[in-house]
Amino acid sequence: MKNARQQKIVELINSYDISTQDELAKALSDAGFNATQATISRDIRELNLTKVAAGNKSQKYAIPTSDNVLLNERFEGVLRQGFLSCDVAGNILVVKTVSGMAMAVGAAFDSLKWPEIIGAVAGDDTIICVIRTEKEAIEVMSRIRKFVSEAPSRDGRDAK
Repeated sequence: MKNARQQKIVELINSYDISTQDELAKALSDAGFNATQATISRDIRELNLTKVAAGNKSQKYAIPTSDNVLLNERFEGVLRQGFLSCDVAGNILVVKTVSGMAMAVGAAFDSLKWPEIIGAVAGDDTIICVIRTEKEAIEVMSRIRKFVSEAPSRDGRDAK
C-alpha cells in the first residue's frame, strides 16, 4: 500500500500544482487512497520532496532535481549572508539577521528541510524557530553556527 501511495503522490505532483499537504491529501483521497496527515508528512520526507516556484508567487511540491539543488545552494548563500547570531530558549531558536533579511533566511531554513524545525516565523531581522525538543534546538543552533562559519563572513567576524 505504501509503495502504491507514494507512486501516486509522485504522479499527482508531476501532473498538478499541489502546494499543501491538505491539497495532497484531497488528491490522494480522490484517487482512492486514504492517508492521515502524519502519513502524508512521512511520505513527503521519504520521497525527499521539495517545494519549487509554481508561478504567480506560489510554490508546489516537486521531486528533487539538479535545478532544485542549485536553488538550495542559493538559499544557503542567503543564509550565510543574512545570518548574524542565534540563541536558544528552551525548544525555541531565535535567529538574528541583517535588517530586512529575516524572511529570506527563514526561507533558506525551509529549503534545508531540517526535520527538527517544526516551523519558523520571520519578522524584519529576527526569526523564531520552533524545534521539537530543547536538545534538538541546541543541536540545530550548533549546526547553523557551523554551517555559517564554513564560509567567511561579510566583515571577517566569526559567526556567533
